[in-house]
Amino acid sequence: MQNLTPKEIVAELDKYIVGQQEAKRAVAVALRNRYRRKLLSLEWQDEIYPKNIIMIGPTGVGKTEIARRLAKMVKAPFVKVEATKFTEVGYVGRDVDSMVRDLVETAIRMVKAEKMEEVADRARLLAEERIAEYLLPRKHKNLAAINPFEMLLGGAQKQPAPEEEPEPKSVEDQRAILRQKINRLEMEDRIVEIEVEEKTPSMLEVFTGSGVEEMGVNLQDMFGNMMPKKRKKRKMTIAEARRLLTHEEAGRLIDMDEVNRQAVTRAEQDGIIFLDEIDKIAGRDGGYGPDVSRGGVQRDILPVVEGSTIMTKYGPVKTDHILFIAAGAFHVSKPSDLIPELQGRFPIRVELQNLGKEDLKRILTEPDNSLLKQYTVLLSAEEVSISFTPEAIDYLAAVAADVNERTENIGARRLHTIMERVLEDLLFHAPYMQGQSLAIDQGFVSQRLEKIVQDEDLSRFIL
Repeated sequence: MQNLTPKEIVAELDKYIVGQQEAKRAVAVALRNRYRRKLLSLEWQDEIYPKNIIMIGPTGVGKTEIARRLAKMVKAPFVKVEATKFTEVGYVGRDVDSMVRDLVETAIRMVKAEKMEEVADRARLLAEERIAEYLLPRKHKNLAAINPFEMLLGGAQKQPAPEEEPEPKSVEDQRAILRQKINRLEMEDRIVEIEVEEKTPSMLEVFTGSGVEEMGVNLQDMFGNMMPKKRKKRKMTIAEARRLLTHEEAGRLIDMDEVNRQAVTRAEQDGIIFLDEIDKIAGRDGGYGPDVSRGGVQRDILPVVEGSTIMTKYGPVKTDHILFIAAGAFHVSKPSDLIPELQGRFPIRVELQNLGKEDLKRILTEPDNSLLKQYTVLLSAEEVSISFTPEAIDYLAAVAADVNERTENIGARRLHTIMERVLEDLLFHAPYMQGQSLAIDQGFVSQRLEKIVQDEDLSRFIL
């Protein structure tokens, strides 16, 4: 997916996001530039930096979805953070460096999942071998013949080595047959008692804060490796035991040091950080109340965006080539209200358009994960079939657009509110309607929305 052309990237985004072509083109070009940079010599790779983007538009028009789908498309580490959660150094709250640490943790999970997928077949065989061992254990040395006192004295009086009884061939044959049955999923519901690692929350997590991470020290790993891992016995079905033991065996087969190295590299070269609600820290400092540190947060974000080295428990992480996408409604403030240095680090600005009736109508039907398809699939799980007439879809879009104009404009999210209101009774009674088919027309929709739409005060509360 790395070598997608900008046109192909936009076409892929069109499957999930309606309209907003300017924003799609901007992120497509940014993604293609990353691919172009990787084709250059190392000297030029260090010189070319990503062009960060600011998306300007009201809520519910697709800002976050564009960034999230973009990252998913190319399997890039992606984190979404709210600028309002950060505080200036000296105040209580999250520091801006934590977004880079979150990005590395996301990259760790991605790389680990890929590595475990590579060894999944081998891990499954090892897990099935362990299940067979639990069901039909091998015979071990007869330790009862050893005098425990002599064992404590270091074997002062040498005794002949205890004999190990040979495994009968019939038992080996039985175990082979057992493994085949487990492999063919013929014993999935049988209960087996297995021994698994007990994962208990460590008290060290309370004391290891970001200050310790800045020194490059991970106390939890340091002391955790000194203590033996606790194991406990659990009874479960063979199906569940296979899943747990396969995950455990896969974890043993992969090299976590290599996973950490690859994850740090991927976060540095391919990472995307979506900085939402940046307009909330763009206002002028008034010196009163909780907004006193707005300018300080901008100054703290600035070095991370322009390129710095952040210390994490996996080592130093450079932010020079991480792509930052900022977004905000900018109803009260303007992008020019950001400090000039931060403005200069977001050279690309795109404005997303408000959604009208036709846009909302397309959102209901066109995307691969459209709302109408979601509700149709949900109800099909109860064996209830529903379909929407074109008139009903048109009326739903018209009501959503009208309510957005009369009250706060929350974009496509208004459709979720209206759809839940229209289908509330149907979703409640669906378990008792198995095998039925229902065509939802304009009359069905208007009957459930008529009173609310006519009463403007009521619509403000309900829709």
